[in-house]
Amino acid sequence: MRNRPRKPAGTRRRHERMRERGSILATSAIGMLSILLAVGLGIDISRLYLTKAELQNAADAAALAGVSGLNGAAAGITDATNRAVAAMNKYNFNKTNVSFPRANVLFAVNLDGPYMSEGGAAGSPVNIRFVKVTTPAEPVGISFAALVLGNTKNLTATATAGQSVTINMLCPWLPAFVFDPTGSIVKGGTYTFRLGPGDHLSPGDYQLLAPITSGGSGDREGMANGVNWCVKLGEKIKTKPGVTSGAIRQGINTRFDKYVSGLDPAISPPDDNIAEPINYGQYKNNSPFKPPSHEGVADRRIVFIPIAKEAPGAGRDWIEVTKFGVFFLQNSIGGGSGGELKAEYITDTAFAGNSYFSPGAGPGMDGLAVPVLYK
Repeated sequence: MRNRPRKPAGTRRRHERMRERGSILATSAIGMLSILLAVGLGIDISRLYLTKAELQNAADAAALAGVSGLNGAAAGITDATNRAVAAMNKYNFNKTNVSFPRANVLFAVNLDGPYMSEGGAAGSPVNIRFVKVTTPAEPVGISFAALVLGNTKNLTATATAGQSVTINMLCPWLPAFVFDPTGSIVKGGTYTFRLGPGDHLSPGDYQLLAPITSGGSGDREGMANGVNWCVKLGEKIKTKPGVTSGAIRQGINTRFDKYVSGLDPAISPPDDNIAEPINYGQYKNNSPFKPPSHEGVADRRIVFIPIAKEAPGAGRDWIEVTKFGVFFLQNSIGGGSGGELKAEYITDTAFAGNSYFSPGAGPGMDGLAVPVLYK
């Protein structure tokens, strides 16, 4: 048999590469498709994570808002539900407003439950300390990974908030003090402070404090927003002699939607009910109700005021805080140098601003706590 002449090596390799061109093209196409699917899956998963985060933020805000309304009464359960619903409805997802039902707000005595509806909690509100909020199911469209995840994916979020342990560092508070040498202040009683000096106080003492900037601007800002210096029982705070009527009136009256001297409603907002004069019971039930012209904030008329058993001396002296009182501002301050501030003493609020518990800071303040996000 005659042998065929062999082709040169270069020619053989060239023919082999030509036969491989089809397989390389197919492999490249499959690889590109895999990369595109992976990128698309990453985009869809990122969108799901972002939406989930938005839902969780909304649930957290609603639960904290709800807890701030609890006060041990049936009206507090209603107020807590209203606040949770209002906080949730401020959010929107995929540029769509959320319809948040009241049934999605549940209440419990203990963190682990059992949780009950608004109606069930209102029937026994005294020990309710926790609020659980669940967002409505939010459908999120799937663009690239529909074959794997489906055309849409429903997401929801749950948050549980409750009242903290008793606090022992309280802020913010009004830069004024209540003189109560005998412990005679009782719940529901109306107390008038910033009085003219009398036998029980030194001359020139109008029950004002000077923990911040001296002068009118400091008094005005302190009365408008409170003093954000957290203090404990037994703390000594300097007093401020003099009436300072204009600054005191201007600061307090921001809480009633009355603004002068450049005070900004965005920084010092009014309460969401500015009806006056009303007591705390009427305020809790929104009866009567008067909305502000600027955007209002709940509980702006509830303030914390230091209480002292010993009167300060003459001039610039100091008081020792023996307790903090929780007061409701019944009305704004009128014009003139003799305008007085009337506040109702209450003890059933759980919201205490930026307060906290600090080990080693001494005993807690009975009945006061702050909303805390638990899970």
